[in-house]
Amino acid sequence: MYNRTLVTAALPYANGGVHIGHLAGVYVPADIYVRYLRLKGRPVMFVCGSDEHGVPVTIRARKEGITTQEVVDRYHKIIKDSFAGFGISFDIYSRTTSDIHHKFASDFFRTLYDKGELDEIVEEQYCDEVTGEFLTDRNIVGECPRCHALGAYGDQCEKCGATLSPDELINPTNKNNPGHGLVKRPTKNWYLPLNNYQQWLKEWILDGHKEWRTNVYGQCKSWLDMDLQPRAMTRDLEWGIPVPVEGADGKVLYVWFDAPIGYVSNTKELCDAQPERWGTWQTWWQDETTRLVHFIGKDNIVFHCLIFPTMMKAHGDYIMPDNVPANEFLNLEDDKISTSRNWAVWLHEYLEEFPGKQDVMRYVLTANAPETKDNNFTWADFQARNNNELVAVYGNFVNRALQLTKKYYNGVVPACGELTETDKATIAEFQNAKAEVERLIEGFHFRDAQKEAMNLARIGNKYLADAEPWKVIKTDPERVNTILNLSLQLTANLAIAFEPFLPFSSEKLREMLGIDHLDWERLGDVDLLEAGHQLGEPALLFEKIEDATIQQQLDKLAAIKKKNEEENYHANPVREDISIDDFGKLDLRVGTVLECERLKKNKKLLRFTIADGLENRQILSGIAAEYDPEELIGKQVVFIANLPARTFKIGKEELVSEGMILSAANYDGRLSVCTVDREVMPGSEVG
Repeated sequence: MYNRTLVTAALPYANGGVHIGHLAGVYVPADIYVRYLRLKGRPVMFVCGSDEHGVPVTIRARKEGITTQEVVDRYHKIIKDSFAGFGISFDIYSRTTSDIHHKFASDFFRTLYDKGELDEIVEEQYCDEVTGEFLTDRNIVGECPRCHALGAYGDQCEKCGATLSPDELINPTNKNNPGHGLVKRPTKNWYLPLNNYQQWLKEWILDGHKEWRTNVYGQCKSWLDMDLQPRAMTRDLEWGIPVPVEGADGKVLYVWFDAPIGYVSNTKELCDAQPERWGTWQTWWQDETTRLVHFIGKDNIVFHCLIFPTMMKAHGDYIMPDNVPANEFLNLEDDKISTSRNWAVWLHEYLEEFPGKQDVMRYVLTANAPETKDNNFTWADFQARNNNELVAVYGNFVNRALQLTKKYYNGVVPACGELTETDKATIAEFQNAKAEVERLIEGFHFRDAQKEAMNLARIGNKYLADAEPWKVIKTDPERVNTILNLSLQLTANLAIAFEPFLPFSSEKLREMLGIDHLDWERLGDVDLLEAGHQLGEPALLFEKIEDATIQQQLDKLAAIKKKNEEENYHANPVREDISIDDFGKLDLRVGTVLECERLKKNKKLLRFTIADGLENRQILSGIAAEYDPEELIGKQVVFIANLPARTFKIGKEELVSEGMILSAANYDGRLSVCTVDREVMPGSEVG
């Protein structure tokens, strides 16, 4: 049905680097799919680029005190180099500030305008009452009406992923000038009438694409079950592509209009540069025999499944996506990954801190891929999967097969002799894997497909463990020829099966096998290596990752979390006023700690004996997690002396607490006992 496949990956914002959430959600699955198609010999183009317009880049520029162009130039290079470092094999990675893109996006808008496909609407929008600046959705923050998280943006809540409008926010404010009030004033913009295309969208998606992932189909259905509204395609901004219409001074194309057109303009850029290889861009975007697949994260589903297709339909010349295999979100150590909070594992930093271990991260992210629900990355799991799977299963089998061949045959592939029933069963088992891996990849089930590839290594380990060539060599060396021949054939099969998933280690394995390339169609063959073929020098395919290395990463995240908490700390509002008489009812005194000890039956409480200037008193305080008892003995602490005595049942014992020691609660929940800065007599009153 299709003659070629065009694969796009969501354009990352050039307001920061790319992190593991981006890799897991979009770029690794897209790269797996593209590498597989190439291995199959199918014509495929892989397109991406930096999204350099929109509010996030202007916010970053303002924060860093540099120009917006400087921001996008810096992060475009970081992002592009990071993708290359991880082997994300784009055919083109361009940018939306290119001249080609500016002209293409501008012409696209003008076509819709000239066809009467855009509604000109004057509508009241939020602006800063002090500066008069109209605020984009991204510059407005408030409380999310869905999950009630603070700091939700006017277009989306980063905590729960809900798509929002500024009017839905509770207590909206200007992100950049929080002290300034918001007012609404009229402004003119051009809107895409999604409501005019609602029936077509229902038929195309709900009736025509029931095979889409449930998370994608479900989100589309929830939107299409409501009445779609016109969506603004222009914004009152200085940074962006100017709206090519008279009377549109000070307005630019909305980033969600501009960015997806980047897929097309980047394709044009590639085709114009290499027409002999790629042909014309129209072949890839306007020929019905081209299959279009968008790889995105779940926060982009509405834009790629409803808004962008409506733009293309309104234009009239473009194909529609055949599939949009969107992933859900990946969390980091049980917390949402966030660029603004620096809570992420950044790719450019990982490449420096884990040289040569790109495939380890690719493997772990695929194994934990959030394909239909959010998932979680932890450094403990990263270490375990490397040590227990890549090293102990895949690497172990490869190393044993190659080292035994080097030991017994000087690295020359032995001839295969007569096959036993065990040999035949093993061959049948790994030959059957090809069809299953293909089925899973073509159904966009990359996590399970990688698991099937790893099962080939498990088959190999079991075969070697059962065959025991290191024992058989003493009694039947001819039999060992066959055992190691089949083990090496399976090793070569692993180089093919893992090529889409782990390209760096597959290349390393091919070097050890002394071969340049293996076609996907040969997966399952048992004659990939001829008898007499000289293998290369064996080496470890993967290395164990030690606890100290993982602890460094955990310490790094802990420091980031502490910094975020410090920077975002706000004291609680002052409570309602009280009278001086109310305060006077509190009897605050200073006491000297004579004794302090832990309780065997209660891990939270410390038992104090306090000298209070009258009669010594006993106080129980829930600060056992904060202090060693010894460090408190001799300190002078502030306590409330006139609270009624309270009895605690600790095991079989009843203990009376005669007062409360005061502590200050830090932003991180830690408690600090209130003391005095110079010695006073026990029982001195505080007021």
